[in-house]
Amino acid sequence: MKPSSDIARLLEIMAALRTPGTGCPWDLEQDFSSIVPYTLEEAYEVVDAIERGDLADLKDELGDLLLQVVFHARMAEEKGIFAFPDVVEAITRKLIRRHPHVFGETKDLAPQQVKTLWDEIKREEKAERRQVREKMGLPPEAHGGGFLGGIPTALPALTRAQKLTTKAAKVGFDWPDPAQVIDKIHEELEEVKEASSSGERGRIEDEIGDLLFSVTNLARHFGIDPETALRRTNAKFERRFGAVEEGLRSQGRSLNGASLEEMEELWVRAKLAERET
Repeated sequence: MKPSSDIARLLEIMAALRTPGTGCPWDLEQDFSSIVPYTLEEAYEVVDAIERGDLADLKDELGDLLLQVVFHARMAEEKGIFAFPDVVEAITRKLIRRHPHVFGETKDLAPQQVKTLWDEIKREEKAERRQVREKMGLPPEAHGGGFLGGIPTALPALTRAQKLTTKAAKVGFDWPDPAQVIDKIHEELEEVKEASSSGERGRIEDEIGDLLFSVTNLARHFGIDPETALRRTNAKFERRFGAVEEGLRSQGRSLNGASLEEMEELWVRAKLAERET
């Protein structure tokens, strides 16, 4: 079987891998749950390629992510639920429906009008999904009911916290001023200090969670994605720690043989060097 740019060939390959008797034993034993970790990993690898500006790698990572979609669709087809064409039809229908100002008669809308229309369409879609789920014997809401329903629990915690506070803010449940959020962060930090003195792990965990939630809320107030901010800080830490390691190596030494003070000195040097560039 030769490679091809035709999506049909990819679907054929996936079907062959999942054919009992002649397919791949590993692929055949997979189910929706078992490949979830790979789906998440591939999505993050796409993000990583973008953040590194590696477009050659991005092409490969997008292919890996597409494979995950095809894999899930193939397993659903085997169960007679839906197939890959149904996935494509669903997303094209959604895009056309959510952009009547592009594909319909509604033209020349201001950005705020587009947003209002988008919210209205999403409410209609939610009602329709509820009817479909009820016909299938499923709970009306995929992620639970209530105003904050619909936000997947599998999202990264920072991202989910941001989405929760964004949704709550739509009905006025929000600090109007970022300074108030900063005050809340100081309050939560004090509670972490109090909890740490108690030595109770559960209490400390709760207070640190509250602190992280408040910091995430502050990021939202400034229009900053907390996941992106933390990824950038992770990369910065890794880069500077690498400089510390390289500095010690140039002295014929290793990390294990250096004191905290020596590593701190090299860290400061790396930090200053970054600021000068």
